[in-house]
Amino acid sequence: MKQIRWGVLGTAQIAEGQTIPGMQKAKNCELYAIAGRSMEKAERFRDRFHFQKAYGNYDDLLNDPEVEAVYIPLPNNLHKEWVLKAAACKKHVLCEKPASGSAADTKEMIQACEDAGVIFMEAFAYLHSPVMKELKRQIEDGLIGDVNMIESVFYTSGYEDDIRIRRDTLGGSVYDLGCYTVSFASYLFGTVPLCGQAVSHFTGEKIDDLTTGYLMFSGGRRAVFSCGMFPYKRGDRSFIYGDKGILEVPVSFNAEGRQTWYLDRDGMRTEFCIDVPNNYMLEVEQLGDCILNGEDPHVSHEFSVGTAEAIDMVLTSCGY
Repeated sequence: MKQIRWGVLGTAQIAEGQTIPGMQKAKNCELYAIAGRSMEKAERFRDRFHFQKAYGNYDDLLNDPEVEAVYIPLPNNLHKEWVLKAAACKKHVLCEKPASGSAADTKEMIQACEDAGVIFMEAFAYLHSPVMKELKRQIEDGLIGDVNMIESVFYTSGYEDDIRIRRDTLGGSVYDLGCYTVSFASYLFGTVPLCGQAVSHFTGEKIDDLTTGYLMFSGGRRAVFSCGMFPYKRGDRSFIYGDKGILEVPVSFNAEGRQTWYLDRDGMRTEFCIDVPNNYMLEVEQLGDCILNGEDPHVSHEFSVGTAEAIDMVLTSCGY
């Protein structure tokens, strides 16, 4: 099988703990190059994950003609800069979510990639999960009737001394977690919200560590969400309400292995189960198929822009 030679721009936690291990499993991925802010760190990643090359800065990796695609796990405030540079070097791009700090920046990034003739995809790994595809199918098949509201919660911990709690790197619960809850509703409704409002609690660093809001969609459909950064056990859960039943989804975003969710309808409770592979592997393989076989990115440009516009509305409303 033809493999795409990948470069990774950065040694962030998401790359180390999730995406690079997923890339190792992807059939059409060759771990070719890793770049860090120091050669020492890049070499550690090279040796640990068996990259072929290590670079002590990002520009050198982009200038390597052997690199075909890059994954960008850098802080949110750096996404736009390095997507534009990657496009200028004719590299296909998988950019960690959220794509940028605004819809305007996301549009500019996408346009730069289109002008350069390279593929851009936002790295919402969970959207590649078989769970999401099955939920979408069940809704479209009318399992719970007309779906009129979606509720989702995403709370997590582990933010001590972290770029995700800094204002200058575009930290906060909406950017880090709310992009999941917003995109979850948009994906299942099959459209982006028309408007949205939220309230937040802000830390001394002036980032939101708790945000609760609602989104209005066409046809009177609604979504409510809550996202927060807490020193507690992680908690993800969602409920999808239809006029004939409810789907309860306790599945964690990006969970791997045997996953279960439930249908409450006509006084009965039904369990559904599915085996889920590594979602990070799935997204890397899918972008590889876009490059090799002409597939369309599963996370479309329209979806990324719509999600960014919704996040803009939420952040404006809560006063970020």
